[in-house]
Amino acid sequence: MLKKLVIKNVALISNAEIPFIEGLNVLSGETGAGKSVIIESLNFVLGAKADKNLIKSGETECLVKAEFSVENNGEISDIFNELDIDYDGDIIISRKFNVDGKSSIKINGENVTSGMLKKLTSKLVDVHGQSEHFYLLKNQNQLDLIDKFGGEEIFEVKQKLNIIYKEYKDILHKIDNLGGDESHRLIRLDVLNYQINEIEGCNIGENEESELLEIKEKLKHQEKIVNALLTAKSCISDEGGVSDVLSNAIRSLSNITDLGKEYLELYERISNLFSELDDVSDTANGLLDEFDYSSYNADEIEDRLSVIKSLKKKYGNDYKEIIDFLNSAKEERANLENFNELAGQLTVDKLNAEKELYKTYQELSDLRRKSADIFTRNVLKEVRELGMSKAEFEVGFSNFPDFESCRFNSSNGTDEVEFLFSANLGQPLKPLSAIISGGEISRFMLSIKAQTAKYGNVSTFIFDEIDAGISGLVAKIVAQKFAKISKDVQIIAISHLPQISAMADNNLLIIKSEKETHTETIVKTLSASDKIEELTRLVGGNIESESAKIHAKELIDAADKFKQTL
Repeated sequence: MLKKLVIKNVALISNAEIPFIEGLNVLSGETGAGKSVIIESLNFVLGAKADKNLIKSGETECLVKAEFSVENNGEISDIFNELDIDYDGDIIISRKFNVDGKSSIKINGENVTSGMLKKLTSKLVDVHGQSEHFYLLKNQNQLDLIDKFGGEEIFEVKQKLNIIYKEYKDILHKIDNLGGDESHRLIRLDVLNYQINEIEGCNIGENEESELLEIKEKLKHQEKIVNALLTAKSCISDEGGVSDVLSNAIRSLSNITDLGKEYLELYERISNLFSELDDVSDTANGLLDEFDYSSYNADEIEDRLSVIKSLKKKYGNDYKEIIDFLNSAKEERANLENFNELAGQLTVDKLNAEKELYKTYQELSDLRRKSADIFTRNVLKEVRELGMSKAEFEVGFSNFPDFESCRFNSSNGTDEVEFLFSANLGQPLKPLSAIISGGEISRFMLSIKAQTAKYGNVSTFIFDEIDAGISGLVAKIVAQKFAKISKDVQIIAISHLPQISAMADNNLLIIKSEKETHTETIVKTLSASDKIEELTRLVGGNIESESAKIHAKELIDAADKFKQTL
């Protein structure tokens, strides 16, 4: 839901901070007070094309910031992951625009493009009258709503279809891997045989490269190694070396070990050192005896390392990857050598899978058409309750293909749908995207949303033109439908109808105030008493009139009682 909208230097608004809540939020005000500026500001921060006329006269830039709270929405999480932006359920979008035509956009503090912004906001807000933010104008969204309206029955068939389609794609993948026509298979066999023979012919060992590199390094420094070992051995074992010195110390200390515990401990420590040095000397001598690399040929080692390097360049970064490549190549060669048998079976499998897919496509399409029929009747009932007795609506389906022309390229069936609407008798049915915005289409969209609000992923609906041409009983019904829908999603509506304002959970008054040198628009959150005063104005009474105030209170009481029944 939209929690807050901050507007700075837009049209007549210098600085406004507008709080919104869950449920029904209604903005009202005198004609010309600036209600449309609120919608323009919201459209701007959602990604609509910016215009310099948006900037308040005398200012160099404008800013709009929208704060949302949207939790447990997989689509939103996926978009944030794709954008590589942190997301914990709260979303802050800010957009600036200056007189030079430059715009900057941020989502949760990170700079983004307008395309990235629209990708996100199309999932957040449905603004009636703005096609780029209008969820239901997209045919795929219309089909999704029909599916969700169809409930568990359609869901189960789609789950089954997903499984069948995955198996079908696996079969196609196996067929592709068989190697195409005979000439291509023979060429591929030659390549595989060469690769297999090359790897097996080299017969490399798992740790061979590291062992060869170690030998190469020792050969490079063999003189240095021998000299170091001889020096170490000589310093320890030769006459006058460390061993002789320690022997003298041990003999000397042995004479006093019985005269004190501390002398005994010192004697034992030096004896241990002597033993350790004796072992070090033996180790150095052993390493000298072992250090015989005369049997190794430096050129042969280089040649072998070159062979291993060549294999790594062609077949993998290390021994394991090379062996994995070898095993995969052997498996592919076996499949090619047994092509006729495998191809025959896979062709049968492919045909059987297509038959199963076609059958499930048909089952899904039948359920969708059944769901669409019920959905159409329900929407028309809603529309006629809203005063459009001659309106027509239908869900247009693409023709279902026969088996021979069916394209088995979707896990969502073959159906394409389009919502078609006509507001008046004699007018042809038209796609929603071709209908000019107005009061009638607004009421139609309200009817659609009354049936689909709980199924959609968009959490905020915004209505700007719902009032056109309605009053009395129809206005009351519109208000009640708003109340019903707002139990599932947030609604923000601009209205001059007292019935709708009375039903609001949050009333916001837009006021145009004339200062000495300029005019400003401000937005005020109404208290309970303020709401009565605003409704008194909307019903056309003098705000001091007791009878008008009583009527306003009656409207609010009636609205509250209705909401308690939901």
